[in-house]
Amino acid sequence: MRQASIRVATISAIYFPLVMSIGSIAVALVLGIGGLEVMGGVVSLGVLTVFVSYASQMFEPINQIARIISEMQSAQASAERTMSLIETELEIQDSPELIEKYGDFMNPKPENWPDIKGDIEFRNVTFKYKTGEQVLEDFSLTIGAGEKIALVGETGSGKSTIVNLICRFYEPTDGEILIDGVDYKERTQIWLQSNLGYVLQTPHLFSGTIKDNIRYGKLDATDEEVEEVARIVGAHSFITRFQKGFDADVGEGGSKLSSGEKQLISFARAIIGNPKLFVLDEATSSIDTETEQMIQSAIDKVLAGRTSFIVAHRLSTIRSCDRILVIDKGKVIESGSHRELLRKRGHYYQLYTNQFRDEAAGKLLNA
Repeated sequence: MRQASIRVATISAIYFPLVMSIGSIAVALVLGIGGLEVMGGVVSLGVLTVFVSYASQMFEPINQIARIISEMQSAQASAERTMSLIETELEIQDSPELIEKYGDFMNPKPENWPDIKGDIEFRNVTFKYKTGEQVLEDFSLTIGAGEKIALVGETGSGKSTIVNLICRFYEPTDGEILIDGVDYKERTQIWLQSNLGYVLQTPHLFSGTIKDNIRYGKLDATDEEVEEVARIVGAHSFITRFQKGFDADVGEGGSKLSSGEKQLISFARAIIGNPKLFVLDEATSSIDTETEQMIQSAIDKVLAGRTSFIVAHRLSTIRSCDRILVIDKGKVIESGSHRELLRKRGHYYQLYTNQFRDEAAGKLLNA
């Protein structure tokens, strides 16, 4: 794309001034020679005017050709990039036998899917990216069904990688990840991801109504189900304030809603499908304190009985978790409940007290 853009810019920089210069010279010649002939009585002034007009018009198509060539160059680069993306082989593929039994994203066979309880085990998992950067090495972790796990640590410590491996957005380089005692490679991606709820740090809403955006998590959901999940996450009160209620348009990308309102709707969208596994990836980092408290209340209700993972920067949102894992360079360096880790006065204690101190100082400065 860079090489094509440079080529287009170079051709344009040469071609346009050249064509304009030639056109200007042609018009000047017509005016010069034609002016002498008008003065000599050879041609009339009207004939000269027509010739000047023709000379100007003759170069207009050439200018248009130059613009078309420039656009074609850009289109060619875009087409090549698009085709290379389409032709890229999937890194994670299900075997034909599994697709035959459980289906795929185009033709799912939910009647054959085994139920998910939610037990997850990392067994000697090693993971590295294609660039060679190793994130996890011989990583082992056991999580019980219905357990609420928080992952905290510095940026780049491996928190999101662990979550992405659980969701099978990546697969381990070595080792196994077991769900309910079975290697998840022995199940299809549609089976796992249909039982997965995921709330991102930056929520994305599609153009359409609030109701449609919530129903996107379960396309056959009834209006009653949509309203029920909205009540659970605390979104019902602000939705009903709109003139059209659940039929209110959210705008492109949710532009008509605040960040907190978009997050609550994305939270409702994630739980309407009643997933057994739930992931909150920095879901409260971009919202205000009041909305955070509403989501925290919803988390306590919704995550009951589900195996859930909360990647958190705001440590105040994870105090009620069953287990908090402090991750550093792909390893669990501390594990325990909020109270247990504070009593240890280790890495988590330092993170929590420093954040609490910074928040307190910010409130004083803004008072």
